[in-house]
Amino acid sequence: MAMEASQPNHPVRWAVAAAGLIGAAGVAAAAAAAHGAEARLLSAASTICLVNAPALLVLGLAGRRLRLGTLCAALLTLGTVLFAGDLVLRAFLGRGLFPMAAPTGGFSMIVAWLSIALGALLPSRGQE
Repeated sequence: MAMEASQPNHPVRWAVAAAGLIGAAGVAAAAAAAHGAEARLLSAASTICLVNAPALLVLGLAGRRLRLGTLCAALLTLGTVLFAGDLVLRAFLGRGLFPMAAPTGGFSMIVAWLSIALGALLPSRGQE
């Protein structure tokens, strides 16, 4: 019997896809930093991507079993894209996404990580 998207342990596929893309971006940023392109900014972007990609993978694979998991994945994806994207654009184009993009992304990632902690303390779905 096929698993339906409404079931609590169904993977959140977009979060798994985001994990793969963000992980790949992290490796690409590390490679660019190693080959001389604005190493400070690209190393920071790589670190953010490579730290958050595994967390997104876990959130996606956990499906909806973790309370707030989908919200956490969305906030973590948004924050990573804003923060790392801003740094990468600064490295290659000399300007960021928009004013306050990196701090907004950083705030989103902090809220995501705190939401992960909160979601872990709440009863899991089906235990209510």
